[in-house]
Amino acid sequence: MKSGSAKFAIGQVVRHRIYPFRGVIFDVDPEFANTEEWWQSIPEDVRPSRDQPFYHLLAENEESQYIAYVSEQNLTPDTSGEPVKHPRVAEFFTIGEDGAYRVRASQTH
Repeated sequence: MKSGSAKFAIGQVVRHRIYPFRGVIFDVDPEFANTEEWWQSIPEDVRPSRDQPFYHLLAENEESQYIAYVSEQNLTPDTSGEPVKHPRVAEFFTIGEDGAYRVRASQTH
């Protein structure tokens, strides 16, 4: 991925612009890299462009925690300061005293 091509960074907490969920980014694709079936499942009138970064999130809403795959245009920074409670956070990150998510050394490649 070209340096500076993604607006958000791994370890950053973000919110979806439309749907009520938030999460911490654990991976970034420089452009769409999911299945055609997944792509077609998005209603055409709200389907984002494929040629933008897509983010893998450890996501949560009021009912559950899950993995989400979201286009850059549909994300905004989360400024709540609330920790992400996803059960897999510790697998990917350590959390600093400042609340920042730092990638575990075992997750870098």
